[in-house]
Parts: sequence; structure tokens; C-alpha cells
Amino acid sequence: MSDTDGLNEMKRRRVIGAKLLQSGKRPAAVARTLGVSRQAVMRWERRLEAGGMQHIATVGRRGRRRQLSEAQPEELAKLLKAGAIAAGYANELWTLPRIGALIEARFGVKFTDSGVWRNLRHMGWSVQRPAGQARQRDEQAITTWKKRRWPAQKKYGAAGANHCLHR
Repeated sequence: MSDTDGLNEMKRRRVIGAKLLQSGKRPAAVARTLGVSRQAVMRWERRLEAGGMQHIATVGRRGRRRQLSEAQPEELAKLLKAGAIAAGYANELWTLPRIGALIEARFGVKFTDSGVWRNLRHMGWSVQRPAGQARQRDEQAITTWKKRRWPAQKKYGAAGANHCLHR
């Protein structure tokens, strides 16, 4: 079902509900008949009284209002493209908390990490992983850890492995 199909279905349900209200049915009965909340039917009833059947058929804005203006995501994209170092960070790695702090400092809007992520997705951005390996990578230490410490942790679990290392 597409978004327009869903909107059409909701409009159809509101119109049927309004007709039932006009025929004298009580809001609770209309709600049961249509499988919606009584509060929704009460809203329909107020709209019907305020503007008639035409007012019932229209739908106002649904969902939470956007917190960033139309121009702010474009400005955010420019700031992100300029890099994390330009924003005052020690390296070029953008993280959700860093981007959230940038948004709060620049636009005065505070988002949770998931809110930052939703905004980035809405802007068409996606997760990017660093291509290379860390410069400080120590292959010898990794090999030693894999041969000695990992088997002990697998065999005894984290607590057992730590106990074995302290003998």
C-alpha cells in the first residue's frame, strides 16, 4: 500500500464516521464501528461542526514539525563537508554525538543520536567506514593476542581468562 492509499483510506474512514455522526450515532459507537479511538471521532465531530463535510475530508499536517528549517540541512551539509577538524575536532571522524553537538552549537537544536541519524538520512547521507587500517596497528601484538589470550578467553570466559593471566 502506498502513502496515498493510506491517506485515501483515512479520508474514507473520516467521511464514513462523519456521516454516522450526522445520522445520530454517538462517538463511542462510531469509534467501535470503524475501529478507531473515541478521541479521533471526537476530533472529527468538532471538525464537522466547525466546517461541515468539506472540513472532514481535508487532512492537516501529520507528525511532528521539523526542527531544522529548509535552509539549515544545506548549511549542515557544508559544515560536514568542511570536515571535523574545521569544526574543532582532533581528527576527521564524524560521529553522531559530534554532529549532534555541531547542530546544537550552530542551530540551537538538540537531537538524540537517533534524531541526528534520521536527519542525516533525510539529507541523503549514509554511514561511511574508514578505508584503511590504523597507522599504529601492531601486527605482532595482534598475533600474540590471538594465539595466547583469545583461546584462554574462549575456554574460560572473561572471568576465567583474567584469573589465568594473574597466576
